[in-house]
Amino acid sequence: MRLGIVGIEDLNSDEFEGGLITDAKRSEGTILAKRGGESRRRFTIAHELGHFLMAHHVPDQPGRFLCKSSDLLRVTAREGDQRQRREVEANRFATLMLMPPHLLREAMAAFREPDLQHVLVLARDFAVGKEAAARAYVQYHPERIAIVVAGNGRVQRCYRSLSFPAIICGVGSPVPTHSLYHSSPPRPNIASDIGAYSADLWIDVKRDLRAPSLYEQVYLQQNGFAMILLRLEPVPEESAEERRMEEGWRHRFHSGRR
Repeated sequence: MRLGIVGIEDLNSDEFEGGLITDAKRSEGTILAKRGGESRRRFTIAHELGHFLMAHHVPDQPGRFLCKSSDLLRVTAREGDQRQRREVEANRFATLMLMPPHLLREAMAAFREPDLQHVLVLARDFAVGKEAAARAYVQYHPERIAIVVAGNGRVQRCYRSLSFPAIICGVGSPVPTHSLYHSSPPRPNIASDIGAYSADLWIDVKRDLRAPSLYEQVYLQQNGFAMILLRLEPVPEESAEERRMEEGWRHRFHSGRR
């Protein structure tokens, strides 16, 4: 017995991905995990271990946690929703356990320009799912990046670095028509080339302000899902001459002069 876990058993369920059976005092527990891909199962086990070790996690039913696939993807919780908060904390625990920050930073030191190929390398080297690797990649990369997870042409989830603005395409919205996602050749399991696209496809670009340069890259999967990497470059500062010309143009426009 390690950390109080006496066993890991298969979970046969169409509704749930993982679970934990434990006593009221949390003295010991049994983890339940659905059979499937090894990386997915490892994350499920680490997630349930997090529930077991965090004493303030109270199960919905006495002595039993049951977690859906959506719980294992959750990164934010609605205000006041304690159950969602517990799932977010268990996911953070699992990520830190499977991808320790010091090892992750060391691995990412070899990466330069953002590239979805790096996410695939992290998933392979840390034996985690591609989406778990994507979340960590966005969190630790120094540039302004986001990774959008799309399924059957619609936005499913989005992971952003702290410096990346909000995505205007909400969950369930179609991926923008002019995105690389729609023009990318259908080559499953191969990261596309990186291309420049209009920033206002994805973010709110204020009027009268220069739009930042935005680059896209797509990784298509065979099951209808895809990861879309978005990278923003800072807007170059205007020179004094450019500002004078812009201000003069605005003055003539608003005064009716041509």
